[in-house]
Amino acid sequence: MILADWQFMAGFLTDNVEILQKSAPNEVNLPTRLNKTIYMKTVIVPVDFSETSVHAAKYAAQLLTGHYGVTMILYHGYSKTSEAAKATESLEHLKESLVKDNIIKIEILAHEEDDFVDGLEKAARHRSADLVIMGITGKSAIAQVFFGSNTLKMSERKVCPVLIVPQNASFNPVKNVMLTSDFKNTLDSTPSAPIKKFLDMVKGNLHIVNVDSEHYITLSEDHEKERETLRKLFEEYDPQFYFMRLFDVDEAINLFAESRNIDLIIAIQKNRSFIDKLFNGSRTKTLSYHSKMPILVMHE
Repeated sequence: MILADWQFMAGFLTDNVEILQKSAPNEVNLPTRLNKTIYMKTVIVPVDFSETSVHAAKYAAQLLTGHYGVTMILYHGYSKTSEAAKATESLEHLKESLVKDNIIKIEILAHEEDDFVDGLEKAARHRSADLVIMGITGKSAIAQVFFGSNTLKMSERKVCPVLIVPQNASFNPVKNVMLTSDFKNTLDSTPSAPIKKFLDMVKGNLHIVNVDSEHYITLSEDHEKERETLRKLFEEYDPQFYFMRLFDVDEAINLFAESRNIDLIIAIQKNRSFIDKLFNGSRTKTLSYHSKMPILVMHE
């Protein structure tokens, strides 16, 4: 029997959205893992000194403040050798302003490059970056092309996770993290190590969300199995699972984020379309919330 749209189910109900939660999951045997905390060490924040990039740098400094083992690198790429001194000076000024308000270790890196994304990727590889934090803007087409598109391009590279900070995102302590999953081959497609690095840093609650228009009153055997796999992968974080019956994935994520006070979304990128929709979709209702929601892009 398919759930009626108005039926209340354990967990959450909004209009035509049901979130189903089941206890007593089936056992899945996974390799034994040590519950060892994995720490982030290096985070790169590229800046071009635009309002968008400086906002992302301020967000990053607040996110990382107090994490003494993490080094935040302010990175700027310039195209002409004559710009090197000015770039270094500007980075130093930004560094000084950030360390005044935040307890954080910051280094600067200015590098001549022909292509912004290629230069940033090289820096991330050479510094073994655990994370890149970048801004994105939706204010104008020109701003989107010059900085927004570079952010999306970098999120496609598989060098390290990229945290995308919309220009309207204000910093809040990350208490609730949403991990979106399609519940398909989760053991091989879920990058558990980098996700754990981030969760260990922010100490947030983990909410794992699956959206599928075919969900019924009980979960399928495949979904039960994949849920148990994810539960084992993230057992030290006591994850909560939610299964939403809705046709529009973007709308479902939007509704859930609003209802559960989600501070940050983790999206596992299998293709670019999902990330594009979150920031460039045509639905005003979806953008009204996602324009304020930082999204951490991981690769399977």
